[in-house]
Amino acid sequence: MSDPEDSENGSFCTLPQARCAKAPEADGESPDGGLGARIYGREGCPHTRRARNALPRARFIDVAADPQALEEMLTLTDGVRRIPVIVREKSGREEVSVGFRRGS
Repeated sequence: MSDPEDSENGSFCTLPQARCAKAPEADGESPDGGLGARIYGREGCPHTRRARNALPRARFIDVAADPQALEEMLTLTDGVRRIPVIVREKSGREEVSVGFRRGS
């Protein structure tokens, strides 16, 4: 379903019908374990797995199993079909990161 990719700006899996887009860097491991964060991804994606391991308290949303969740993710990313997408609240607003690279 997706091909793992590594780039200098982040690691991500591309969902089918992907658009070309630069993936911003994701934060490394969160001191709160990702409490209050959401991870949009899919089972079997190695980058999603790493994000889930680094943010164990984040809510996982499988976009391959839930078409409505996929649409929500695409809205958050302006149509970018790359996972994982990590949504965190910072300073009262949502911060959206596409891709995950631990320690960067």
